[in-house]
Amino acid sequence: MGRVRIATWNVNSVKQRVPRLLPWLDQRAPDVVCLQETKLSDEAFAELLSAEFAARGYEVAAHGEGQWNGVALLSRVGLDDVVVGLPGGPGFPHQEARAISATCGGLRVYSVYVPNGRVPDSDHYRYKLEWLAALTRDVAPHADSAVVCGDVNIAPTDADVFDPAAYAGHTHVTGPERAALAALQDLGLHDVVRERWPDERVFSYWDYRAGMFHQNLGMRIDLILAATPLRDRVRAAWVDRHARKGAKPSDHAPVIVDLDEAPDGDIGPVVPPPSAGAPRRGKRLPQSDIAG
Repeated sequence: MGRVRIATWNVNSVKQRVPRLLPWLDQRAPDVVCLQETKLSDEAFAELLSAEFAARGYEVAAHGEGQWNGVALLSRVGLDDVVVGLPGGPGFPHQEARAISATCGGLRVYSVYVPNGRVPDSDHYRYKLEWLAALTRDVAPHADSAVVCGDVNIAPTDADVFDPAAYAGHTHVTGPERAALAALQDLGLHDVVRERWPDERVFSYWDYRAGMFHQNLGMRIDLILAATPLRDRVRAAWVDRHARKGAKPSDHAPVIVDLDEAPDGDIGPVVPPPSAGAPRRGKRLPQSDIAG
């Protein structure tokens, strides 16, 4: 297919983020974009953004439900065989707008917004595990060409949170969640940011409160998982922290991977790097500081 830049971003309300999203598209020029937490119906999404996306050369597929959830795919390298949701997947009680997939330039790309889980061993938590199992079943037939992108609401290891002790007893770090994510990766999918930067402190989400972003007290829960045949094509993989800075940001930063060629060079893992120093220990989480 040639070089391609793939990006994923939980925008936490695309309507609120339009003044940041469109300039970011112009600056970073991704070829494939996975959005999560759009929080708009399909009709409202199209009315708000279809002309802007078309002007930038993107085909668009969206799956929304109004005030909650919502995912979308933008592509300048083709958008074929679109599948909305997870066929046969669980609901709570209905199927929520948390997944959309399509073939983009020969890659089977998924934009996913994994359920939060809320409290370990709750109904929400069991729903999260069932949803991840359904995603794994759906990806399996495409494992040699799949790129699963999105907010997985799981920190893969203790290295992916600022202080493991602060998250003890919370979701996002429990053994069953991490095992469910590992089962997805066992299809042959590679966490491209972590594989490229195995020893770096990398986060993609910071709570809005208590100065968590400025202190770099975050989590890495936004992932790009790429099939084994794509592994050797990765030239750069990084978190675009600049998009989390400034006025009215999302609480998540985009994650970007370049295949075959890196227009900006191998500039990761976090751009720009945070100014905060060594990890702080003993910091309590803000009340309910678990990403949605």
